[in-house]
Amino acid sequence: MKRKIVSDSSCDIKQMQGVDFVSVPLTISTDERSFVDDATLDTNDMLDYLANYQGRSYTACPSVSSWMDSFEGTDEVFAVTISSNVSGAYNAAMAARDLYLQSHPETKIFVFDSLTTGPEQRLILEKIAELMQAELPFEKICAKVQEYSKHTRIFYALESMHNLVQNGRVNKLTATLAGILGIRVLGTGSETGTLQAVAKCRGEKKMIGTLLEQIRQAGYNGGKLCIAHVQNLKLANEVKAAIQKCYAQAKILVDTAGGLCSFYAERGGILVGFECAGA
Repeated sequence: MKRKIVSDSSCDIKQMQGVDFVSVPLTISTDERSFVDDATLDTNDMLDYLANYQGRSYTACPSVSSWMDSFEGTDEVFAVTISSNVSGAYNAAMAARDLYLQSHPETKIFVFDSLTTGPEQRLILEKIAELMQAELPFEKICAKVQEYSKHTRIFYALESMHNLVQNGRVNKLTATLAGILGIRVLGTGSETGTLQAVAKCRGEKKMIGTLLEQIRQAGYNGGKLCIAHVQNLKLANEVKAAIQKCYAQAKILVDTAGGLCSFYAERGGILVGFECAGA
């Protein structure tokens, strides 16, 4: 029996060891240029271009046909998408599932709306891989993943909100004031998978302290934690060190953000996904 994990590219993973994995790319666009979020994307070039572009920018989810192609050649598929409240990826994946099953009724396909993105989505994918390698049955994996996702969270800290403004997701005045005053916006993902600001911090030291308090209140107790950074390895390592000072046993991964997360978080931004108590 062949099994496969599929995700849209917002998870920041292009390959996974020990399992068959496919990343289906999203696209970041302006009215003049498009960037496909795959392994060939030059994120630095994209960020340079977007920083100087004054028109609207937007993202497009993978097409139904792209999802269908990713399901090929396997008996069981576990597909995880970015939050359905910020992208159409989940709806496209569900449409692809329904169409694919018409010609492949023997295939089992689980499409899971992660209600998140980036490093939290990565944790969910890694949990699926762990359960697959333990050879649990399909239905058991589906149930365990749904339960696991109730015990994960994401926080983000942004230096710039230019792209969020251009994308129509943040008020321009709020973003401008934050940039002028050197304020970092600290936010989280809501229970429904939307962006939710929780604090405004002036300076990295204040931001790190506030972030630590927020993840503590969210139930973090030293479990798995992933930090994705947008060209800010220094800050990511400082956050990692601060967390390990409080939780010596913490299992922390630091990695670079992919195209979609880099588009929203922008240069200097970080995203932190982690397991809460009960995971």
